[in-house]
Amino acid sequence: MEQTGTDRFKTAILLLAAAGLIAGLGFTFADQPGIANLVWIAGILPALMALLVEILRSLRSGEVGLDIVAALSMSAALAFGETLAAAVVAVMYSGGTFLESFAEGRARREMRDLLSRVPRTAARYRSGGLEDVPLDEIAPGDRLLIRQGDVVPVDGTVASEAAFVDTSALTGESLPVRLVGGADAMSGSTNAGEAFDLTATRPARDSTYAGIVRLVEEAQASKAPMSRLADRWSLGFLAVTVAIAFAAWWFTGDPIRAVAVLVVATPCPLILAVPVALVAGLSRAAHFGVLIKGAGPLEAMARIHTLILDKTGTLTDGRPRIVSIDSRGGMDEDEILRLAATLEQASKHPVAQAIVTAAKARGLVLPVPTDVSEVPGEGVLGRVEGRAVVVGGEAFVAGRAGLSAADTAALPAGSVLVAIAVDGRLTGHLVMADPLREGAGLTLEALRREGISRILLATGDRAEVAERVTQGLGLDGLRSGLTPDQKVLLVLTERKNGPVMMVGDGVNDAPALAAADVGVAMGARGAAASAEAADVVLLVDRIDRLGSGIEIARASGRIAVESVVAGIGLSVLGMIAAACGYLTPVQGALLQEAIDVAVILNALRALRIMPRELATPATVDAASRQTELPEAVTS
Repeated sequence: MEQTGTDRFKTAILLLAAAGLIAGLGFTFADQPGIANLVWIAGILPALMALLVEILRSLRSGEVGLDIVAALSMSAALAFGETLAAAVVAVMYSGGTFLESFAEGRARREMRDLLSRVPRTAARYRSGGLEDVPLDEIAPGDRLLIRQGDVVPVDGTVASEAAFVDTSALTGESLPVRLVGGADAMSGSTNAGEAFDLTATRPARDSTYAGIVRLVEEAQASKAPMSRLADRWSLGFLAVTVAIAFAAWWFTGDPIRAVAVLVVATPCPLILAVPVALVAGLSRAAHFGVLIKGAGPLEAMARIHTLILDKTGTLTDGRPRIVSIDSRGGMDEDEILRLAATLEQASKHPVAQAIVTAAKARGLVLPVPTDVSEVPGEGVLGRVEGRAVVVGGEAFVAGRAGLSAADTAALPAGSVLVAIAVDGRLTGHLVMADPLREGAGLTLEALRREGISRILLATGDRAEVAERVTQGLGLDGLRSGLTPDQKVLLVLTERKNGPVMMVGDGVNDAPALAAADVGVAMGARGAAASAEAADVVLLVDRIDRLGSGIEIARASGRIAVESVVAGIGLSVLGMIAAACGYLTPVQGALLQEAIDVAVILNALRALRIMPRELATPATVDAASRQTELPEAVTS
């Protein structure tokens, strides 16, 4: 709300300044100069007062910006009766601040729902029934009902026989976990099975999820604000401006020459061109599915040299897939998959849904199963076209089909084995795993070409799983078994050697994303907490777009610098001309407007940036097909 109020205030200042300038010109043409001056002053004063307040705030925080030049030019023009020139400066300045504010606000509004996964209430057993109560009212020992799909609201222990929860947002484990009665359940995990009871062991404020939220808030609060690109030239430009204006007045005795110098010196190439180039860069990045939350993160992206990646949902797809089918009785692989998928249609288990998706991707026709019975977290049994089928874990299938558990080869780390029995006979196994994203190696190579010199993996998963998945990627380091606060520590350690970018997709990544110089969230399927904590959100589920975002950030930064150098150079030439008496204040203002137009047109070149990876139509078409294929397969 505060940001919205600030944006409205800046918009009002711009409208008043523009209306005053236009109305004053109208009265001038109507031969009413006295009224024109009053109207111009009425439009100038709000902009000047807002400018002075901003200058005082900057000075109080130890910053000296180019706003001082704009204030000097407006004040001097008013003092010596050059109200038209002051009005033009007021419009230029207020327009620049409006554009800069718009750049920040536009991106932030895309992620307005802060931490939307945080539950607000919980279903508590009381007096033989259920009541929905706020989280603050839950006390240790309370018995809660966790419905299917609910986020576990507080830390507790499973009070039912078993529970099946998705902890990927907390631990980085991509496959759901079965918890037996009495096992600990972390707040923030999602119930992926049937409803179960939970006995609270901690109040909500002391639970795991609340701690992660606090880590996000603390990391965000500790991050130093980035100074504007324009302010890097502020002191030098301010000194040159004052020196030329003072010299013009001192040697000629004409204060109007000093006013003309100050008007020409109004740093609109810095105030306007920089935000225009950066806003154009933000828009261009969004065109390729990279949402960058403001000009500050865009500028920071251009300076990144160290990249830290999460594993699950970032380097890997984050969803279990079939990596192989093992036939045990001569049955065709497609038939094994068809029978298993037919039965799994009755289950909402993530592994079951992955099996169904794989069958549909192969074009297999799935009939409707009958007599279906599911044991949550164990497996499903029923009849398919009159045949008795059992699908699930090895022990479950063996027990339900009356078989002895078969010997199986050692599975790769991080894999899950799904057994299938038909008519009392083991017919095969499906090996499920969370595979590396297609083209992940090429993506990392492209990032190194963009200047990323150090790439690390940080995951909450086990070391053997992480090593298997990332083998051959040429990473500079691998950190496994990390908790959220350990990921933050890793980011802070790496920041000592230069700017750090962190990429992740789960709630467990949110604190590290907030602590990094640039946090990037896989927002297509990632948790809202990580998306809110991040500075950049990848709106498409493709990590290769990260390289496109970095390239756009660096190109738009170069264009902004070019605009600044050209604009300042022309302004200095104009100041010298004004000091020599060749320009009046009004002419100086008009010249400055012409410089502004040229500089802004150059800044708008950022709208035409085309990342190298997407430079040819064939590449774009291929990228589009890659993006659409998973959606078509999973529909």
